Amino acid sequence: MHTSTHTVLHDPDGLIEAGLPLDREPHESLVKAVLAWTGEDTLTTRDYEQITLQLTGHARARAADVRRRADQLPKNSGLKALADVVLREAEGRLFATVEGTVRCVHRARLVRPLYERLDRLEAAVRVL
Repeated sequence: MHTSTHTVLHDPDGLIEAGLPLDREPHESLVKAVLAWTGEDTLTTRDYEQITLQLTGHARARAADVRRRADQLPKNSGLKALADVVLREAEGRLFATVEGTVRCVHRARLVRPLYERLDRLEAAVRVL
């Protein structure tokens, strides 16, 4: 007998995620805090793991936003080509295995260019 109460949601186009708010401010604050670390932090290994998970999830969500916005532009658009470069770099960083605080810093450095690209793409899509 199967007693699961979970519902599987099929959303191949990511339309539900596209409608979710960005929660930008707390993540940008976290990025700033991580990049300001001096190496004398008293965080535990679990803290670093949680920060990395938070930044990784946020980077993946922002990369999906960048992809959706870039896909709205014409194929020969320079903005789309730049978005593709940022997305390729993001993908490589997201799958790289690093340890400890370095992992947090790599993820923090990834979130910033994704937001920069997302801002430029959103402005371009509004003009279309």
